[in-house]
Amino acid sequence: MTDKELYALWCEKAVDDADLQAELKSIEGDDEAILDRFYRDLEFGTGGLRGVIGAGSYRLNVYTIRRATQGLADYVNGSFENGSVAIAHDSRIKSDVFAKEAARVLAANGIKVHLYNELMPTPMLSWAVRDLKCSAGIVVTASHNPAKYNGYKVYGEDGCQITLEVAETVIGKIKDVPMFDGAKLISFEDGLASGMINYISQDVIDRYLEKVSEQGVHTELVADSGLKVVYTPLNGAGNKPVRAILDRIGIKDVTIVKEQENPDGNFPTCPYPNPEIKEALLKGLEYCDKVKPDLLLATDPDCDRVGIAVPDPNGDYVLFTGNEVGAMLMKYIFQERTANGTMPERPVAVKTIVSTDICNKIAAEYNVELREVLTGFKFIGEQIGFLEDKGEENRYVFGFEESYGYLAGSYVRDKDAVVASMLICEMAAFYRTKGISLLQARENMYNQYGNYVQTQKSFTCEGASGMERMQEIMSSLRTNGPKEIGGLKVVAFADYVASSYTNYITGEKKDITLPKSDVLTFELEEGAKVIIRPSGTEPKIKAYYTTIGATRAEAEALEVKISEDFKAILGF
Repeated sequence: MTDKELYALWCEKAVDDADLQAELKSIEGDDEAILDRFYRDLEFGTGGLRGVIGAGSYRLNVYTIRRATQGLADYVNGSFENGSVAIAHDSRIKSDVFAKEAARVLAANGIKVHLYNELMPTPMLSWAVRDLKCSAGIVVTASHNPAKYNGYKVYGEDGCQITLEVAETVIGKIKDVPMFDGAKLISFEDGLASGMINYISQDVIDRYLEKVSEQGVHTELVADSGLKVVYTPLNGAGNKPVRAILDRIGIKDVTIVKEQENPDGNFPTCPYPNPEIKEALLKGLEYCDKVKPDLLLATDPDCDRVGIAVPDPNGDYVLFTGNEVGAMLMKYIFQERTANGTMPERPVAVKTIVSTDICNKIAAEYNVELREVLTGFKFIGEQIGFLEDKGEENRYVFGFEESYGYLAGSYVRDKDAVVASMLICEMAAFYRTKGISLLQARENMYNQYGNYVQTQKSFTCEGASGMERMQEIMSSLRTNGPKEIGGLKVVAFADYVASSYTNYITGEKKDITLPKSDVLTFELEEGAKVIIRPSGTEPKIKAYYTTIGATRAEAEALEVKISEDFKAILGF
């Protein structure tokens, strides 16, 4: 069908949501607006759906949610006897509506649903799947994206985001589901009355918080440390669990950013609720100017990422990167668990290939096996699963990705800003008792292991032509890549689609054992590195830069030189 024909069909059939009808009427006669909503279907990717909320086959709405859930239901019923699914949602617009729509479809298909009765962090969905022994899980969230987006992520029975193989199976099932009459439905009230839909009990939440508490290393020091914290949940799901866990470990002096305390999917004071960017923390930094805390914590809307800022000697507040926090937590946990005798035998840590290489030196110092995986926390969760299959999950100590996601312990299989917030506060309290600030602790780390600078730059490729442009860029870099970037020679090249690595200096060639992925790595002289990949969830191409210098200023200057040159190479 053409986009115009699809538009007419939606005007006729999409009657379950008044908002959709109003939107469809508002774009009548607007060819560009109609094309944008109907030129393709919203695709179920390797982890689920993500898109702009609204009317059309290329939007997230009750119909695209129902269709995806029917495909998931067909997979669950074909793979499990007496299947069950846990569902959570965050504060985004229509998240609660979409969660209930998914529950209606699953219950109509004879699948028992366990639903949180209020917004909950993504890691608490992973926990519910594992704790309640579900066949799968769904969390309705678009993580840290702007307010116009929402999403639908699917988890396997292990509490990890579904594997590539399962995703392919679900995608195949979804393709067989007609948009408007293909999903089975019962009313939400009938689902509750029949027992097919159940609200998750407080016991499940309490068990989760207990597991988080168990990941502490020096919680006994926190209560008397005098640590003062400003916290913002960025109008998302972290408000209750983060405050609960900080209270449990004895942090009582917590100031909440009131404008960002309560759930609000419009994010009125932080249009980009992403703790990776300074704009999201501006309101929290205003509070810091008044309260003068030791630490600012900010969790994203689904509370799986956390960003921080700490005071400097001038009274200003300095933001730390995800790489810095991840490396510092790794150093702290390895150091103190080794000192107090709680480090497991043959310990394992995991990081993504785009995360800081300073971790290699930290892991080597403490005899920790460091595994590297593709971008995406599900690959870290997968490594925990491999250990679990051998009865060795306790070997896993810590994992992180540069995009502000961290996990200690194997109780869940996704990044967890609740445990990360606890450990960051504990680390700050521990160093405080030693007379060391987090700023000094970071400096000590760089003095010991080297001045690493890691940055990530995104280049947006919007619209129907955006995907083509990203493909053209990646193809060109594969076949005619640069021999030099920022004045440094390319000494090695890795292509994760071809699974090949070539060292141009030694002539060494080897296979890459990770799954095939659209990622390219250019290793440069002086330990520098450039990695590029298209985003799996946004219309962006992402470049990651690593430089090392004799001083911090030297490394930063080199990063500017390399990133500017590579931007020109990409044509932006």
